[in-house]
Amino acid sequence: MRGIKIIFWVLWRVWFYVLMAIPILFMFPFLVLSILTESGYPYFFKMARIWARIILFGMGFYYKIEKEQELDKDKSYMLIANHTSMIDIMLMLVTIRKPFVFVGKKELVKIPLFGFFYKRTCILVDRKSSRSKHGVFDRAQKRINQGLSICIFPEGGVPDDESILLDHFKDGAFRLAIEHQLPIVPLSFGDNKERFSFTFFSGSPGLMRVKVHSFIETEGKTMVDKNDLKDQSWQIIHNQILEFQKKN
Repeated sequence: MRGIKIIFWVLWRVWFYVLMAIPILFMFPFLVLSILTESGYPYFFKMARIWARIILFGMGFYYKIEKEQELDKDKSYMLIANHTSMIDIMLMLVTIRKPFVFVGKKELVKIPLFGFFYKRTCILVDRKSSRSKHGVFDRAQKRINQGLSICIFPEGGVPDDESILLDHFKDGAFRLAIEHQLPIVPLSFGDNKERFSFTFFSGSPGLMRVKVHSFIETEGKTMVDKNDLKDQSWQIIHNQILEFQKKN
């Protein structure tokens, strides 16, 4: 039985990368055209959402989204969520309809095809470089001025220890939210680690639950409030993950 599972996992994981590539190849000319100018990004975002849906459904995932508050199409936000899987990117794309830009680690540019567009549409950060981290603020301001929102996974990466329910949050998302007075939108992903973790021989098709929590306002907040905002956000997401586990 274990041997059958291993075969399934290998084929399923390979299929994931095939699914990532096929829509990109099919839409390649339109994707390239959409990134030639900054004004084309909303069109790129729409195609990215289609890409994300194809991957989720193609992998046998279906999702249930609960929203406590709707985003205003005329405002920019700071989107944050727990991070346990590469599928987090796709689930964020299908959950949030308003165009946003990911702030993410530069290592992902190495993924064939995906990396080409990732490099040209996301705000990349080298976590080993303080200069790179500082540059994120300027690039984020440019995107916000274009009416876009920003998405950061504030754990700063996926913990190597998968027993960690929710790692400590880093400061970046909250500094950006305060500096640009962006409402913080916490999202809780309930099943991504179980469905498709970074452990190769693991996972299964099934339900992925998402909760979009009420926004945390930052208007009038200063850097003195950063840790309070960070702790409040962590508690909201952590408590919801515990609730998801109770309902398993």
